[in-house]
Amino acid sequence: MKNLTDLVLSHNQLSGSIPITLGDLTDLNILYLHSNQLSGPIPTELGNLKNLTDLDLSHNQLSGSIPITLGDLTELKILYLYSNQLSGPTPSELGNLKYLTDLELSDNQLSGSIPIALGDLTELKSLYLYSNQLSGPIPSELGNMKNLTDLVLSHNQLSGSILITLGDLTELKILYINSNQLSGPIPTELGNLKNLTDLELSHNQLSGSIPITLGDLTELKILYLYSNQLSGPTPSELGNLKYLTDLELSDNQLSGSIPIALGDLTELKSLYLYSNQLSGPIPSELGNMKNLTDLVLSHNQLSGSILITLGDLTELKILYINSNQLSGPIPTELGNLKNLTDLELSHNQLSGSIPITLGDLTELKILYLYSNQLSGPILSELGKCNKLTDLRIARTRIGGSIPPEIGNVKGLLGLDLSSNHLIGQIPKEYGKLISLIMLLVQNNNISGNIPEELGSLVKLESLDLSDNRLNGSIPTCIGDFVHLFQLNLSNNKFGQNIPMEIGRMTQLNVLDLSHNHLVGDIPPQLANLKVLVNLNFSHNGLSGHIPEELESLTGLQDVFLSYNELEGPIPNNKAFITALLEGNKGLCGNLTGFQPYERPSTVVKKHSMVKRQKFILITLLPVMGALVLICAFLGVLFMCDKRRRAKDDGRRSNDGWLSISTLDGKALYMDILNATEEFDATFCTGQGGHGSVYKVNLPSLGTIAVKRLHSSFENTHPKGFMNEVRALTGIKHRNIVNLYGYCSHAQHSFLVCEYVERGSLSNILSNEVESKKLDWLKRVNIIKGVAFALSYMHQDCSPPIVHRDISSSNVLLDSEYEARVSDFGIAKLLKPDSSNCTALAGTYGYIAPGRV
Repeated sequence: MKNLTDLVLSHNQLSGSIPITLGDLTDLNILYLHSNQLSGPIPTELGNLKNLTDLDLSHNQLSGSIPITLGDLTELKILYLYSNQLSGPTPSELGNLKYLTDLELSDNQLSGSIPIALGDLTELKSLYLYSNQLSGPIPSELGNMKNLTDLVLSHNQLSGSILITLGDLTELKILYINSNQLSGPIPTELGNLKNLTDLELSHNQLSGSIPITLGDLTELKILYLYSNQLSGPTPSELGNLKYLTDLELSDNQLSGSIPIALGDLTELKSLYLYSNQLSGPIPSELGNMKNLTDLVLSHNQLSGSILITLGDLTELKILYINSNQLSGPIPTELGNLKNLTDLELSHNQLSGSIPITLGDLTELKILYLYSNQLSGPILSELGKCNKLTDLRIARTRIGGSIPPEIGNVKGLLGLDLSSNHLIGQIPKEYGKLISLIMLLVQNNNISGNIPEELGSLVKLESLDLSDNRLNGSIPTCIGDFVHLFQLNLSNNKFGQNIPMEIGRMTQLNVLDLSHNHLVGDIPPQLANLKVLVNLNFSHNGLSGHIPEELESLTGLQDVFLSYNELEGPIPNNKAFITALLEGNKGLCGNLTGFQPYERPSTVVKKHSMVKRQKFILITLLPVMGALVLICAFLGVLFMCDKRRRAKDDGRRSNDGWLSISTLDGKALYMDILNATEEFDATFCTGQGGHGSVYKVNLPSLGTIAVKRLHSSFENTHPKGFMNEVRALTGIKHRNIVNLYGYCSHAQHSFLVCEYVERGSLSNILSNEVESKKLDWLKRVNIIKGVAFALSYMHQDCSPPIVHRDISSSNVLLDSEYEARVSDFGIAKLLKPDSSNCTALAGTYGYIAPGRV
């Protein structure tokens, strides 16, 4: 086939590699192998095809680098290699292809910079290099390609500024350089591109103002400048772009008002200005944009009322004006927007009632009215919006009863009516919402029972009915919510037993039934909830034992069972070490504040010895009495002598060696001294205002932290020190550093604490490498952990403990970045006799105003 000129095998299912023998077809003009499943490298032998004008190998699985021999194809006009797995640099030899008009290398894994030699391709009309890993600046030489109509360099890692030489490409129609790392201003020279229809500069780091010269691009249809750092006003000159259909300036730092001139853009279909700093009213002139389908002005500082002229935008499908400072009523004219699918008005200061005309929006899928000052009832007419999937009218002043008509919206996925003034009962008609995933009605005045009909909501993932006046029993049908991950029925008046059917909700992550009137046993079926993290049954009337089956819940982190009538042993689970169990007089276990757990066999043995003990007591009592009198007399003499010697030596007596768990205090004291070589500085890991911290490894306790206090700290109030520290050893919470014990010795006074691996938050934040590991999710979890600790100390400890020195230095992080508050109560110990206006000590930290 030596005379073959055209070989077209595209759009098949060819596999394997490209044969090198194709390089022998020296008369070939056209080679189309695109849209197959070819793999392997591009043969260098293709460089022999000197007569080739069109080469299309796109949409395959070709790998390796682009052969430099393709630069020998001097007759080539079209080179398509896009949508493969090609890697390595773009060969500068491609600059030899003087007749090339179309070069498309996009959607590969090409790296390195854009070759300067491409500027020699003066016949080139389209250059597509998007979706690669290209880096470095855009070469100024590209400005030589005077015939270029399409330049698409988006989705790379290009840096530097947008070159002013791009303004010389006067034939350019499409310029896409979005999604790179370009910085600096937008060149005013881009206003020279009179033929430009599409300008896409989004997702960069461009700064400065929007050039008014962009208003000269009178052929422009698409202008995307969003997700940059642009500032200043929105130029009114943009109103000159009569053919503009899409204008997106969102996610910048634009300020000032929305230009009235934008109302002249009568062809506009989408206007996105969200996440800026725009202020002032919404111009009534926007009502002139009759073709508008998307209007998104959210997350600004817009004020004034929602204009009735928005009701003239009858093509509108999306209206987002949430998170502003809009006030006044919701216009009834919005009911004219028959094509509207998304209406987002949340986080404003809107007042008045919900217009009845919203029930006419039969295409509506999303309706968000939450976080406003709306009043009146929830309209039954919303039940006519049968395409609604998400309805949120939370945190307003809405009152009245929940309309049962909403139960007709069978496609509803999310319903949030929380934090209002709703009364009455949960309508049984809501059992028809079989697609519902989220039902939030907490913080209202809802009463009555949970309707049995809700048992059909088997797709529910989140159910929160807390903080209402619901009563009766928790229905057994709740066990049918097998996809539920959050169940909160707290702060109601539920009575009777906890249904064992809850054990069927195996996806449950949070279970909160606290502050009710529940009685009976805790169901052992809860052991089936293998992914349970938070369990709260506090403030009920539960009795019996805590099921030992709960020991198998290895993912459990927070347990709240305080103020019930529970008894018996505490399960051997790490979550119960820091659990809140106060107010249960019958509990026992190896935790501070509870009686030791004794096995039944031990108790039987004790009872069998009662008679023998009674006989021994009767026999020996007279003898023992005499001995006690003699010992008391000698003891008085001994103590007087000891006090005299203590006074002479200027040394205080110590309260034992070391109080910690049930270990031998004196031996442990010596172990700590030996392990630290009597607190040598080489073992010190940190110093504070009250002492130094040492990391100690002990066979009996593992790795612990020992905080040696300065002598002046304890000597100020030795008795107060002992009482306070004993109290602190009884505190157990997962977000508070455990204080295992203390030593009050004449020579050394120190605290024995849990060792927390990563150290203080302060040190991590000051370390450039470590601080980068603290993503926003970790930071939020740290804040939550500190909040849980403070809530526990202020609300659940008796008497309350006030930290008085919350700072990043006193927040420690474990290996999982879980926050642990340390040094709590220490500042208070400094002046135990002072008034509420206690002098502060330690670092500059946060103190709750109500606790000062």
